[in-house]
Amino acid sequence: MGGINASTVSEFIFVGLSDAPEVRFLLFVLFLLIYLATLAGNITILVAISTDTRLHNPMYFLLCNLSLLDILCPTITVPKMLEALLFENKVISFTGCMVQLFFLIDVVGTEIFLLAVMAYDRYVAICYPLQYMNIVNMKLCAHLVIGTWIAGFFNSLLHTSFIFTLFFCDSNKVDQYYCDIPPMLALSCSPTYIRELVILTVAGVLGSGAFLVTLISYIYIFLTILCINSAESRHKAFSTCGSHLTVVCLFYGTTICTYVRTSSSYSPKQDRIVSMLYGIFTPLLNPMIYSLRNKEVKNTLRRMTRQVRTALTR
Repeated sequence: MGGINASTVSEFIFVGLSDAPEVRFLLFVLFLLIYLATLAGNITILVAISTDTRLHNPMYFLLCNLSLLDILCPTITVPKMLEALLFENKVISFTGCMVQLFFLIDVVGTEIFLLAVMAYDRYVAICYPLQYMNIVNMKLCAHLVIGTWIAGFFNSLLHTSFIFTLFFCDSNKVDQYYCDIPPMLALSCSPTYIRELVILTVAGVLGSGAFLVTLISYIYIFLTILCINSAESRHKAFSTCGSHLTVVCLFYGTTICTYVRTSSSYSPKQDRIVSMLYGIFTPLLNPMIYSLRNKEVKNTLRRMTRQVRTALTR
């Protein structure tokens, strides 16, 4: 592949997975089960919220968008990884790699912004409960969500155009199980300083900005919870918000660790572990943390289960 530039490279090869057959099969089963559980959990949330008119409000509209993103994120990378594990087909075309990277950055970026919007929504709901419906109405919520998707799209467009205008030579082996910014930068033989500087600046400003909005919102939420007189209500609120903040910090921490750094600090083994946290395990955890612990959602799921059982016994 020596001396070949980005315009003539036809394919890349993933080398971030084990070559041992017994390990590959175990990984295939593990990631298939996680992927199916992720799909089942998030699709269940989407169906429950969309079919129950009592859940048609800003908070659940945001949860629907989160579930949609948590379906898309692993779907972009996991099927190709499963194919590589089962059939040893580790090749992806240049166009396929570009498309995969674009949609991955799009979805991850959108989720980063959406989590900030969700934190603001909870801040208003807990700190200003009487004014909540006037401040966070469905129109504002829809505008904010559309804004997150648009911001994610243009953020991804910028990053993808920067990566795939690079020259690639010496090797086309991607040390990861999908196409991502750090391994593609590491593959390039072009000067990457300017591109890295722009990528770091954009990712740093947008990612850190969204994280700060989220963190400040939760600080105010915790301060408000401390003022609650009932110990039981205070404990319940702390438990719910604490679990939310844990998942948020996990997602922000892993994505910032992946994208806000120079290519010289790229570590393939560390990157694979970190990327699995935000790309595979966080989408699995989100339905359990955000929705399945929610009383209204659980009641809706119980009604749906009863309706299904009744239909089956007729």
